[in-house]
Amino acid sequence: MSQISLESLELDLRGAMVAHDEIRVRTLRSIKAAIQSREIEQGRGTLTDADIQAVLQKQAKQRRDSIAQFDSAGREDLSSRESEELAVIETYLPQQLAQGDLDAIIREVIGSTGATSTKDMGRVMGVVMPKVKGRADGNLVRETVVRLLG
Repeated sequence: MSQISLESLELDLRGAMVAHDEIRVRTLRSIKAAIQSREIEQGRGTLTDADIQAVLQKQAKQRRDSIAQFDSAGREDLSSRESEELAVIETYLPQQLAQGDLDAIIREVIGSTGATSTKDMGRVMGVVMPKVKGRADGNLVRETVVRLLG
């Protein structure tokens, strides 16, 4: 699913509750709370679909960061829980770019900007990030830029 509205999220939450899908219920409630929190922060009521997408991206990033921390601490139980929640969140996010596609976009930008070393990384990242927004993790983009410039 590439676009999500609060209404569709609420319908999915009701469906998960009826199906007794605890993981999905827990995750969707968490997403709904994050969306409501963002609405309060902005002070303008209902968020646009793009705003909701940004909240989902942030929630996914938080789960990925938590998974990395729990894995390094040897807490497989907590890592597993975060992974399950991440899987639910990812069903609402746009399809992520394959590594080969990301490489191609970055190579094109490197060529068009004339970047030759990691000193030019800021210029490359500034052009790449808007092109891949929502379809590639920023850390992965950074690592790929460093690899291709290095």
